[in-house]
Amino acid sequence: MKIGFIGLGNMGLPMAEALQKAGHDVTGFDIAVPPTDIISLATSAELAVAQCEIVILMLTTSHVVSRVLDDIIPHLDKGTIVIDCSTIDVASARTCADSCNEAGIAHLDAPVSGGIAAAAAGTLTFMIGGDEDIVQAAHPLFDIMGAKIVHCGSSGAGQAAKICNNMILGITMIGTCEAFALADKLGLDRQSLYDVVSGASGQSWSLTSYCPAPGIGPNTPSDNDYKPGFSADLMLKDLRLSQIAAGETGADTQMGALATELYRRFVEEADGSGQDFSAMLKRLTS
Repeated sequence: MKIGFIGLGNMGLPMAEALQKAGHDVTGFDIAVPPTDIISLATSAELAVAQCEIVILMLTTSHVVSRVLDDIIPHLDKGTIVIDCSTIDVASARTCADSCNEAGIAHLDAPVSGGIAAAAAGTLTFMIGGDEDIVQAAHPLFDIMGAKIVHCGSSGAGQAAKICNNMILGITMIGTCEAFALADKLGLDRQSLYDVVSGASGQSWSLTSYCPAPGIGPNTPSDNDYKPGFSADLMLKDLRLSQIAAGETGADTQMGALATELYRRFVEEADGSGQDFSAMLKRLTS
């Protein structure tokens, strides 16, 4: 397939390169020229998507996604499939889908989970919103980039799943960091805490797959001075999206609201910006 890929950052670039290595013809564009000799690069988004069957977006905000779509839709052939892997609010995802559909272009919202390591390994989880037949048409591409592909429902459902997932993740990471901080105060060895909780009722992904304490469990960003696998800035963004959705629907998400405020303080008032979201442990123990 001829694929245009817009947004070649830490996540987008390995995804685009994986598609090229699998035999597809990928042309990419990013405002910051990425370090790659695997895919072809265009000098504009419009040129990147010319005559493409598939267009994939991995961008930062709903505003950027909307602006890029406004720029490229006039250059897309009818029947092109746009796959938006960005994480944006549900309402914006549905508006983007409507804009594409009005132009005769198919649209899927397909945010991902797994971070930079999973993008590089091709083991991302895709949460997809859109028509079933379009999901099936794009499924071979998802299989290249990911290990788990879940069709969550109609347009916007992928984004809904992503923000719910990341609200849980933010809450559990804070709880995990608080537990290690309390263990330190109690004189309990961190390895002992991990050995108990990893096999007990307090077990979570935040502990056993992404432990915030260096030198414990599998290798994680905490073992690399908290260089981001998933940054605190992005966690704050996703938590804020969860609270926008909660406000729009009247959902009672008190823990989500508190997690949002704690990450806001960490990113905006402490030294959390540019660090992994698990660096919350440093804040709680400093």
